Amino acid sequence: MKNRAYFIFSLLLALSMLLSACAPTATQVAPVEPAVVQTEAPTAAPPTAEPPTPTPLPPPDFAALFTTLIEGIPADKGYGTVKPASLSEEFASAAPFVLDVREAAEVEKDGFIEGAVNIPVREVFQNLNKLPGLDDPIVVYCASGHRGGFVFAALKLMGYTNVRNLNGGLGAWKKAELPVVTGSMPAAAESISTPIVENEPLYTALNELLSGLPEGFYTTPAAKLAEALTTADAPVIVDVRTAEEQKKDGYIEGSVNIPLQEFMGKLDQLPAKDAPIVVYCASGHRGSVALMALRMLGYTNVTNLAGGLAGWKAANMPVVGGALDWNAIWSEYLSTLPADQGFYSVKPDVLNTALVENPPFMLDVREAAEIEKDGFIAGAINIPVRDVLKNLDMLPAQDQPIVVYCASGHRGSFIVAALRLLGYKDVKNLAGGLGAWKKAEFAVESGAPAAAVAGTAPIVDATRLAELDKFISGLPEGFYTVKSPDLNTEITSGDASSLSM
Repeated sequence: MKNRAYFIFSLLLALSMLLSACAPTATQVAPVEPAVVQTEAPTAAPPTAEPPTPTPLPPPDFAALFTTLIEGIPADKGYGTVKPASLSEEFASAAPFVLDVREAAEVEKDGFIEGAVNIPVREVFQNLNKLPGLDDPIVVYCASGHRGGFVFAALKLMGYTNVRNLNGGLGAWKKAELPVVTGSMPAAAESISTPIVENEPLYTALNELLSGLPEGFYTTPAAKLAEALTTADAPVIVDVRTAEEQKKDGYIEGSVNIPLQEFMGKLDQLPAKDAPIVVYCASGHRGSVALMALRMLGYTNVTNLAGGLAGWKAANMPVVGGALDWNAIWSEYLSTLPADQGFYSVKPDVLNTALVENPPFMLDVREAAEIEKDGFIAGAINIPVRDVLKNLDMLPAQDQPIVVYCASGHRGSFIVAALRLLGYKDVKNLAGGLGAWKKAEFAVESGAPAAAVAGTAPIVDATRLAELDKFISGLPEGFYTVKSPDLNTEITSGDASSLSM
């Protein structure tokens, strides 16, 4: 037992010494370094980024824009117009927004369509907030359709989808005997929307055109165009109506026909961009769209015929071809005969005074045998009634005073009407003819009047002249008159068939 305890003690001592020998000494223990945490060096905060510079929009492609515009206004939609009667009907149900783009003085003078808002054409694009939204119905009007066409096209290009132009403007509205408000001005326009302008360069270009419109708004009156056509620097005339319209209504001689629907694809038929060009349509609307397209494409000397072909005809200017609506022509002539001017007649005593103070051109339309038998008024020129329209070069200018006379006033009335329908503005018939002149005991001369002197024939509507001359030169014996005894015989016999002549 003793030996066993000694053995255990020796074993523990040996184990202790063994463990001490394996342990490192104090100088051998390396100090524990504190852990170093490697961190990234702090970086400076990035500077505030500059907002990206927006890419400027390219200049408007007006060739493409007007091509699309014109394609969207076909003939069956009136080329983007509305007729007065149709607009009047709309007022009874769902009235559109009506925009009057005339000047204040015009509105005050000629009245306005009830409910219209007046913003002169040059100011429209500075007041888009006073128009309704892009898809709301808008009808634009001016005096004749020309300025309305400008605003119509400009708004369509800016994205307004439901814009129309009143066909013929306020003039056509009044001619249709539709009501206008007079004696006051429209209510002041108010801000009713927030304009949406997606293309600033397009807006700027259109605003510059409208706000910079000159006096006359790039129109050429019929008389001025007729005069220009006689000069060495005559303009090129472009008719933007259809071939069917030309056939039906005629056209201005020498004009180039490029229908509006084909216009943008045929610009190569036009002269240089600085050459004088006059465009025209039926009343002014299509002409204004074509003019605007050309102006935006850099044509610098282009205008629109005021009133279109209708305005040209109203000024009694010549057209080639076309079928004349004599019912309409005579209805207008007869309905406008002025009672205060004796229905274009002059009494003998008034003429006698005028011959002393300010003598008019005297035209005796009787036959030579009548002059030889009954004499003539001093100073008169004789051209028998059937020959008058063949000798317009023997008459004075269309604005000069002319007095026509025959034996009783009948033949004279034919010539007065014919000359006025051809553009003569101051033609009158001697009331009662030479018979009334002699009854008033005014002087007549015997022998033959002085021969007429040929001058320059005026420019008149060739078709109208030809058809009037056909009637006048074909007058039968008696000139469509019936004597009192013959009429009495026809009435009492009950056979008035001969009176239908």
